[in-house]
Amino acid sequence: MSSIPFAATAPFAVPHTDPYQRQYFEMITYHTNVGPRKSRVADFYEDAALPAYGRLGIGPIGVFTPLYGPNHPSLYILVPHQSIETALRGSTLLLDDTEFLRSGNSFLNASLEDPSYIRQERQLMHAFLDMPQVATPVNGTDRIFELRIYESHSVTAGQKKIDMFNEGGEIAIFHKTGLAPVFFGETIFGPQMPNLTYMLGFESMSDRDAAWDRFIVDPEWIRLRDNPAYADTVSNITDFILRALPFSQI
Repeated sequence: MSSIPFAATAPFAVPHTDPYQRQYFEMITYHTNVGPRKSRVADFYEDAALPAYGRLGIGPIGVFTPLYGPNHPSLYILVPHQSIETALRGSTLLLDDTEFLRSGNSFLNASLEDPSYIRQERQLMHAFLDMPQVATPVNGTDRIFELRIYESHSVTAGQKKIDMFNEGGEIAIFHKTGLAPVFFGETIFGPQMPNLTYMLGFESMSDRDAAWDRFIVDPEWIRLRDNPAYADTVSNITDFILRALPFSQI
């Protein structure tokens, strides 16, 4: 198996990338098997799914495994889409690709007695105005990614928290203090709604800890945090630390 770079060489008419166009982010979570079948989902994405997405002009795609987080085997797939059409039709478009069907045959046609995975969950998000496109902020074999989900007790409260990141300037403070975003997304459908979800990238865990230490004492953040307009917007935070697999494009 070899690393597969993202290349937009699509027979399907994918819209050209506009740096100001808000992408849609599909997060696919697989609950995987244990033992010798544990790597089946990762192998399928490396050998079949990522090349097929590349032929559709969809990417870069992130493939992550938990370092700290859920206590069951799982895999997280981040798929950025330039349009709602490919976000909604992605599975159908893949199944129209004969090479995808050939290379992914054993995974796609697994038997009930020997399934490729236990189950999958999907979440669809719309990018924030102040970060409309996915980014690949870090490189290196030791890089880690932090996935954070901010739930709100109401849709109104959730929109205020989104405003805090955009108009309030919280995304800018992230950049200034070394919290390097991969994406920010408002969840359109998925679990734990209403919520916003974002991902940060770091060279290492020590790099992550140092960046958060800078952020929490930053004067601009303290003023924003204490602004009553943004009070009581988050009811629960879920925080995962992920590691990119070697063939991940993010």
